[in-house]
Amino acid sequence: MENKNLFKNLFLKQFNQSNAIAYNNAFVSDTNNYNFQLLDNAYRNTGKAYAKIKIAIETNSCQSEHCAVELAQLKQLEEAPQASLDFLTLLVAELSVTEEANFDPNNNYKYAVANSLMNGKPGFSKSDGYSVFLDLLADGTQQIVFIGPGFETPLVINNSALKSLQKIDTSLIASTPNINKDMLRLLTEIGLFSKEMIGEDGELTSAAKITEEYVMMNTDGSVDYEIIDLGNGKGRNVFKYDMDKIEKKVTPFINAEVAGLMSSEQDAVAAWNVYISKGTSESEDAQMVQNANAGSSSWSYEEDLPLQQDKKVLFETKYKEYFMNNYLKQFITNQIPTVKEDAAVFDLAEAKKAKAQKFLDDNNLN
Repeated sequence: MENKNLFKNLFLKQFNQSNAIAYNNAFVSDTNNYNFQLLDNAYRNTGKAYAKIKIAIETNSCQSEHCAVELAQLKQLEEAPQASLDFLTLLVAELSVTEEANFDPNNNYKYAVANSLMNGKPGFSKSDGYSVFLDLLADGTQQIVFIGPGFETPLVINNSALKSLQKIDTSLIASTPNINKDMLRLLTEIGLFSKEMIGEDGELTSAAKITEEYVMMNTDGSVDYEIIDLGNGKGRNVFKYDMDKIEKKVTPFINAEVAGLMSSEQDAVAAWNVYISKGTSESEDAQMVQNANAGSSSWSYEEDLPLQQDKKVLFETKYKEYFMNNYLKQFITNQIPTVKEDAAVFDLAEAKKAKAQKFLDDNNLN
């Protein structure tokens, strides 16, 4: 099944970031009208309505008992301008999420179109067939309606619904968590590094190493190094780490981190779609033409929320893999010993022979 949101959001991103429009003679020579006059149109007839209600109240000629209905209508009209400004401010802030660098293109593509329209981007003007209306409804709420070629069907957003979402800390559009920031913080919290390895910025220093508590040791108390081949018959020692011990140490911290993410499941879906599913790091994504989003393995905001238990378990498993592969792996791969003599380059054949002899000696196999 085609993922319409994914396709259209990626197209819109490419369209808005391209310089091609500057070389379109038809666009450059045409008059593009971006003045949608939202507030002017919404309040065009409210002056007369306000005056009529005011006169009815002052002359005691109301249609309702004690002018209850008229007083309510008057209150709505008096509060409407501020409500409109609050509505538009909140809406613009919500729509701006579509411009974030790690925006999940599985969000509803209509919000990216609406953001382009509200910001007057080339190709989204009245001249291009777009319209937007702010309507004051009889129940005192307000709605904004977006119409145009990029919408297929009109996009309608009610201000009371938007405010309700804000109250429960939910958004129209999922903002992808800053996974890189979270993972760097997690590195300092998992207890594999000493406090001296954490810099003033709260991140690990360039010289950070996992403490020796997690280094593999021989039965005689010496370090059990792994020998790596440097080529030309030369080798060197590198630390071997007790991965079972490391995983047991890390897992509770990962579980707590995932539990925090799951407190806002739409954030977890965004993180899954942009990073976790494919396992790519932010640095890898930055080198790609487009982010390596989940594609066919994406989770849908409309269909997969609330998340079922099997997806939560899968997320936790893949989150741990992501952390281990993209952040912790660099500290457990080819780590050179701190003891100068042990860190020296040596003859590979002689070292392998000595290691084999030590094994025989330690196990009384001579």
